[in-house]
Amino acid sequence: MTDQSVFVLGSDLQALEPAAFETEAEFQELLARHPRVLDFGSLADGQPLRLVLVAREMGVSTSAESSPAYWLDHLFVDADGVPTLVEVKRASDTRIRREVVGQMLDYAANGARYWPGVLLQRSFEETCLADGRSLEEAYGELLGDRSPDEFWSIVEERLAAGQMRLLFVADRIPLELRAIVEFLNRQMRQTDVYAVELTQYRGDGDLRVLVPRIHGEVATAAKSPSGRRTTQRTTRDDMDAVIRARLAPEPRRIATALLDHAAARGRLEGGTATYPSMSVSYPIAGRQVPLWTLSLYDSPAKEELAFSFGSITHHLGFDVTAAFAESLPAVPELHKKLEVQREKGYKGWPSVLLTALAAEPSALEGILAAIQQLMDGRGSSDSVG
Repeated sequence: MTDQSVFVLGSDLQALEPAAFETEAEFQELLARHPRVLDFGSLADGQPLRLVLVAREMGVSTSAESSPAYWLDHLFVDADGVPTLVEVKRASDTRIRREVVGQMLDYAANGARYWPGVLLQRSFEETCLADGRSLEEAYGELLGDRSPDEFWSIVEERLAAGQMRLLFVADRIPLELRAIVEFLNRQMRQTDVYAVELTQYRGDGDLRVLVPRIHGEVATAAKSPSGRRTTQRTTRDDMDAVIRARLAPEPRRIATALLDHAAARGRLEGGTATYPSMSVSYPIAGRQVPLWTLSLYDSPAKEELAFSFGSITHHLGFDVTAAFAESLPAVPELHKKLEVQREKGYKGWPSVLLTALAAEPSALEGILAAIQQLMDGRGSSDSVG
């Protein structure tokens, strides 16, 4: 990059000179207020990409029970539900060469594991409130014909599958970072990695011009079609095929019965991850509440039922969630996680392997009874609004 001026032609010709950002905070504030400077590419349907801010200084935990250990500069999302993680550095910061890469990979790996959809939804809505932006306006750019719960469930699934963008933004991108970005982009099948060089030019008064240059697009375009993200959802037939082929008789009975119960009483929604998964919402207290997800992981192969406690607490309140947790069967593997959840306010995703459920007589019947009790409103309902 050279330090050549740019010119604005009006009644006179005005030269604008390159100008550094005075502070990193100024740089970050500009991106939060004007994400359009990062809108390059398009959505799956060919419409222009529009990033919407979820949060600045998004906390990143390293376990389901810990407080945030790191803070990502910006988290954005688009209408396809694809998260965009942004780290901002000025050229004067020596960490822009190598250290920032390790930071970003830490954020991506742990965010994918410990950012449930409910947390992202709450962060987004709190950001809108702080910025004085109505939720109706903000969601109008994202939802289409989906509900907020459905949208954030998609975002959560994208994260779990590694379907995200990683953006390194600086006023000057060093060659070392460009080389790393292009290498990562060629090697990472589901994740797109870019370096965005955002040059600022200043003229008379408050006149500023921002010129973004994108590095990494060539490596992205060269990825094979099989490596690109897909919006294809898991179907019930997909689930049944894996269940029949892979599961022993008792885990197979449990998986099939859970899906049958959901199809009859609730609403099934297929996941978009690389492994088969389905999430289930049930009608409770006049709303559709996500309760659990059944995931049939591939590498290594394992079958896991996870309860969406964060969602249940968000919709129905702490007391109702606590009553639901107490009514679940006392499977040792699950019981330990429920004790941790009680201490943490029931905001996580306690999970249990189907093999562990299969080892406990009547575990399936206990889970279905707990769900029915929740649907019937027989738990504590003081906090349901």
